[in-house]
Amino acid sequence: MQKDCNGVKYDSGKSMMSLVPPRALRETSNVLTFGAQKYSPNNWRKLDNLQSRYLDAALRHINEFQTGIEIDEESGCHVLSHAICDLMFVLEDILMSEKEI
Repeated sequence: MQKDCNGVKYDSGKSMMSLVPPRALRETSNVLTFGAQKYSPNNWRKLDNLQSRYLDAALRHINEFQTGIEIDEESGCHVLSHAICDLMFVLEDILMSEKEI
């Protein structure tokens, strides 16, 4: 049986998820996996003052990078991948809050 090569898919204007850098995505997911194993999956959502605490954590990781530290001793992951996770948590919380309005 021959495939119909005239299929239609309406995806113009949608996010091009393939543009997310794959190595950075993998390293960031390694941080998320480390956190899930250390605490529990999605434990980050349960914190009080989530936004300020994770913004502080992101800035600490960025400062580590600025001072020449690239690898987090405990996780073995790049400190910037930790900062990315922290910022993603803040952004997710903001976006979820906006959705509830």
